[in-house]
Amino acid sequence: MLDLGWTELLLIGIVALIVVGPKDLPVMFRTLGRYTARLRAMARDFTRAMEEAADESGVKDVAKDLRKATSPKAMGLDKLKSATNFDDFDPFGDDDDDAPKPAAPKTAEMTEERAETARKIQASAAAAATKRHEADAAAKAAAETPAPETDSAETPAGPPKA
Repeated sequence: MLDLGWTELLLIGIVALIVVGPKDLPVMFRTLGRYTARLRAMARDFTRAMEEAADESGVKDVAKDLRKATSPKAMGLDKLKSATNFDDFDPFGDDDDDAPKPAAPKTAEMTEERAETARKIQASAAAAATKRHEADAAAKAAAETPAPETDSAETPAGPPKA
């Protein structure tokens, strides 16, 4: 339809005020309103007549049948859409009873194996630490004990005297 803004309407009003005059301006607007109402009523009647003619000729029934024929449900597209919906993706499907089910993770067994391995590592580390402490203590004890004194008479200090 016509796309008139406020500025265009204001300009038309000012021109109409100058051309028609302030005395006849309300009469002109009233007449314009009546013609506009008649045009709208005629457009409404035309639309209603076209809809009635379409109803009589069965166009609505044909359109309804076309909508049914092209509906996603009738064509099986609703199953396709649900199959491609990856939000609730189930690779084996709920209705496949003979489909192989995925094996449950063996995390409990793996956890026990890891705990046993950790205990073995701790035991061997503790044994190695104990051996090292014993070796350090033996070395320290050997360093603190004085060396045995040798008898000077038995060992000649120099060449034999003649």
